[in-house]
Amino acid sequence: MLHDAAYFITISHLNQWTNAQINDLITQIYHENKSDLREFFSLSEDDWKNLYNIDEKKLASLREAKEQIVNNSLLAETLMKQGFELIPLLSPDYSETLKDNLKSNTPPLLYVKGNKQLLLDDSVAIVGSRDASANGLKFTENVAKKATENYQAIVSGFAKGIDRAALDFTLKYIGHSIIVLPQGVLTFASGYKTYYSQIVEGDVLVLSTFHPQAPWNVKLAMARNPIIYGLAKEIYVADSAEKGGTWNGVKDGLRKGRTIFVRRPEEHEINANNLLIDMGAQAVDIFGNPESLQVPESLAEPLPNKEELKDKILKLLKNSALTAKDVCEQLGSEMTPQMMGKMLSNMKDVEKKKTGKVVKYSVKQRHELFDMS
Repeated sequence: MLHDAAYFITISHLNQWTNAQINDLITQIYHENKSDLREFFSLSEDDWKNLYNIDEKKLASLREAKEQIVNNSLLAETLMKQGFELIPLLSPDYSETLKDNLKSNTPPLLYVKGNKQLLLDDSVAIVGSRDASANGLKFTENVAKKATENYQAIVSGFAKGIDRAALDFTLKYIGHSIIVLPQGVLTFASGYKTYYSQIVEGDVLVLSTFHPQAPWNVKLAMARNPIIYGLAKEIYVADSAEKGGTWNGVKDGLRKGRTIFVRRPEEHEINANNLLIDMGAQAVDIFGNPESLQVPESLAEPLPNKEELKDKILKLLKNSALTAKDVCEQLGSEMTPQMMGKMLSNMKDVEKKKTGKVVKYSVKQRHELFDMS
């Protein structure tokens, strides 16, 4: 196991290679050539050229990396003795959400400490400025509280301001959080001391995609932001300036077609939230509720009526898998497809399956087995 870890560390930090190129090489090694990293690094440079079509520039990088395998074996031993785990892209423990969002640019290796199950849970990122406003902090608390109630993990970049507040509010409401580091996992000693009990109890997972010994720097802090956004199924923006990590992250997310929820500021506030909303982000109120998805008065009724609606939905989905839009149309509901999708996702007897960009909902198998009606 230690030897395999050393090889994964070696190949995951190749100079002059992008994540996409490293992932492509790993796919060739394991799937196309039915080999493994140990065998790959035992090959000659001629074999690398002929079997994997690697050019001279990248050959030089592989040559340098190969010389680090012994050192990386010692590094892997240090990591494991200190309770860290390595999760390569091919592992079933790797976050499917991260893969879906980052596609070919997904990091080839994750270094983690804590409850790795959080990588497979539903997740929310709350992001914003280091100079957090009072409204931004209140928004962060509201969204964190709601997310923990929905058993969603909060993804935090651990930066001063909104990021750190998101983590603290999550723990206040007994929730789960993923801390994404802008540095290597071995340079975060003070953080492990601060959150030791939460890590041990499974409430916090510390994660990095950088070399374990990498110190904090601005470049890594910026490179960390796509990982925060990539790990989250939902992204909420409390405050944004007209430049910086939050601004760039939201713009990049919108270009990729992601839905990003941005707090609508009050008139006296000075921030760039409205500019992001004008670019296509979904405006939300101080509680994180989308402006265009407010509950119609006809649905804002006592609980029995909501339960009646859920019963109708379950009966409808017993017969076939439907999109949220289909459910709205067949029930004649005034709810928007987005709002219906949110409701369906929170129903314990309903499961969703995604095929391409189409999401359909159906009754879970266990519900069908025990439904005697």
